[in-house]
Amino acid sequence: MLQPKVSFKAQMLQAREDAIIQTASRLLAEKGFEAMTVDEVAASVGIAKASLYKHFPSKEDLAAAAMVQLMRRAQDYIGALPAQSAMAQLRTVARWTMELKLKGEMPNLPSQNSTLRAKLIADKAYMDGLIEVSDRLGAWIEAAQAQGQINPQLPAIAVLYTLYARACDPVLEFLKMGGQHEDAQIIDLVMCSCFEGLAAR
Repeated sequence: MLQPKVSFKAQMLQAREDAIIQTASRLLAEKGFEAMTVDEVAASVGIAKASLYKHFPSKEDLAAAAMVQLMRRAQDYIGALPAQSAMAQLRTVARWTMELKLKGEMPNLPSQNSTLRAKLIADKAYMDGLIEVSDRLGAWIEAAQAQGQINPQLPAIAVLYTLYARACDPVLEFLKMGGQHEDAQIIDLVMCSCFEGLAAR
């Protein structure tokens, strides 16, 4: 069945919306939600703030759209992983999130009392994605514990949050600022400290 043809205007609006979300993602990674402003997003995209508000009625809506896009990206990445051991899957995902962080493509997580956090909790697309990703990682964590590769005394939820924290680990940026290591070496160092610390004894 043929898909209806998308008008040129609709294509342009979608391209502009994509550019807005991409810019917001970069600024969320660089500055975090509190420091990011709608003015600088609009200026970076090259549009008036009023035009941006036609796409996203608030700063929270804009940041939430960027976080939903990131969550979908994570779902797609995890869904496309080849079959391998549970521990290998966890290592692969952890490495990928750190690569995104070092490339400036991983938005910083909002603080507990942030208006963005409240918006995300109410966002079905984001929460559904978070649950799906958490369930996949949780199953791999439990399998790795059953195989004696992760300390079975650790609650699986604690291991999950430890892995999530690597995606926003300030150690990555501190090591990068030091200028003594390439990105791949930095990731290897953090992977070692994280996974060797989790290894069963």
